[in-house]
Amino acid sequence: MALGMVVAFSILVAFLTRAALIALFLPFSAVDKLINHREAVRQAQGAGVGPILATILIATGFTIEVIGSLGILTGLADRFAALTLAGYCAAAALLYKRFWATDDFALRGPSKGREVFWDFMKNFAVAGGFLLITFGTSAATVGSFFSDPLASSHPYKITLPLKGD
Repeated sequence: MALGMVVAFSILVAFLTRAALIALFLPFSAVDKLINHREAVRQAQGAGVGPILATILIATGFTIEVIGSLGILTGLADRFAALTLAGYCAAAALLYKRFWATDDFALRGPSKGREVFWDFMKNFAVAGGFLLITFGTSAATVGSFFSDPLASSHPYKITLPLKGD
């Protein structure tokens, strides 16, 4: 395969991987918050907050979903954006996927509690994907986030090996 094709394919894979990770949020969840705003506020009230705070939570969630997703997709402060979205996923799991509060958690048969448990775990799995962008895939790359948390990970940059290396 020609070098140009390898480079183009590599960039495409990096872009599609990031697009798949954020697709839940942008466009789907963000647009749903606009189209079904009243329902979103009602759902947010399920965490035990009033309508004003629920509206603020929905607006904050919308902002995080849009700006964070764009940061990850473009590579602009993508590590910080990913950390923010990881925290958002964890907070949403703890506030809205409270499987421990259901009265029918069962390991076998129909169980609303078990369904909520799997949604809870999916939130943390998605958070894990965002943390891979934040910190990298090895212990050696974790420190780079702390040295410059707003820097880009340069997801579409390809460094070609020099001849003779």
